[in-house]
Amino acid sequence: MNLQPYSGLRAYLLGTSQAGASQANASRGRWSVERTLFDRAAGIRGTFTGVVIFSETDDGGQLRFHEEGTVRWPASDGGTFTGPAMRDYLLKPTDSPDALDMTFPDGRPFHRMSFSVDASQDQHWCDPDTYRVRYSLLGPDAFSYVWDVAGPRKDLLLESVLRRQPAAHDGEQLGSYA
Repeated sequence: MNLQPYSGLRAYLLGTSQAGASQANASRGRWSVERTLFDRAAGIRGTFTGVVIFSETDDGGQLRFHEEGTVRWPASDGGTFTGPAMRDYLLKPTDSPDALDMTFPDGRPFHRMSFSVDASQDQHWCDPDTYRVRYSLLGPDAFSYVWDVAGPRKDLLLESVLRRQPAAHDGEQLGSYA
């Protein structure tokens, strides 16, 4: 993984340089997210668009991961359901600066996040289904992750691309995601 000029995954997500100062166009942890949702068993597709905000916590170098936006999914009546969606996680430091352990807000382990070749894939068992994730660094201001969910209850492919948002001017908020 080459996150130069960043000093690890945490700094990359926050948009801070090795010296800790914000990059010229850094978004201070704000990323747009575009996700495709494919239910392979039913043959239906949906989307999610929104924002992910990575923010520092007061607890030992952890980051908060907050995602919110709009999901669009085919409805049973032939129309399309469109509605709000959000989720939160915590990212905890590991023994490597190129990895963070993602947990649910209550502290239960979820998976490891990393772009390094030997750690960019992980999995999570959510009885009775297995969630497999793969992270890819697309550049200094973009990354993706793909969830392949398989089991007796689910057969999904969820592909997400995140792009760093330009910095807002002082006092300016980005949409309703402040």
